[in-house]
Amino acid sequence: MEARIDKWLWAVRIFKTRTIAAEACKKGRITINGVSAKPSKTVKDGDTVQVRKAPVTYTFRVLQAIENRVGAKLVPEMMENLTPQDQYELLEMNRIGGFMKRAAGLGRPTKKDRRDIVDFLSEDENGIEVEPGSEDLEEFDFDEI
Repeated sequence: MEARIDKWLWAVRIFKTRTIAAEACKKGRITINGVSAKPSKTVKDGDTVQVRKAPVTYTFRVLQAIENRVGAKLVPEMMENLTPQDQYELLEMNRIGGFMKRAAGLGRPTKKDRRDIVDFLSEDENGIEVEPGSEDLEEFDFDEI
């Protein structure tokens, strides 16, 4: 049995809508057996599908090629998750350290970001809290983040 890759990605709940799945294919974020896939490319049982959702690349094996969306409890019968553990560790590290590294063009930190930065910087290397009015925090330029 064969199914379109955009429909399969939507049916097994990797993407919320089929439109988002098709856009990911067009942007080259989906590969089938190592080859970049267009939305109309067909997937068969046994194929390996890689989905790049920054910063992680997920890997799945197709167990059943379906085009109709199934319930969440049936998804393990349709695909097998082959994603290496190091990819999940990368995701966790990005979640933990995400507020310190801001992409260029995102503007100034929000008030919550600023508070998180101040809390993080208000401890010295020994974990001892530094006075909020110390020179170290006054010299810190929040606009450069």
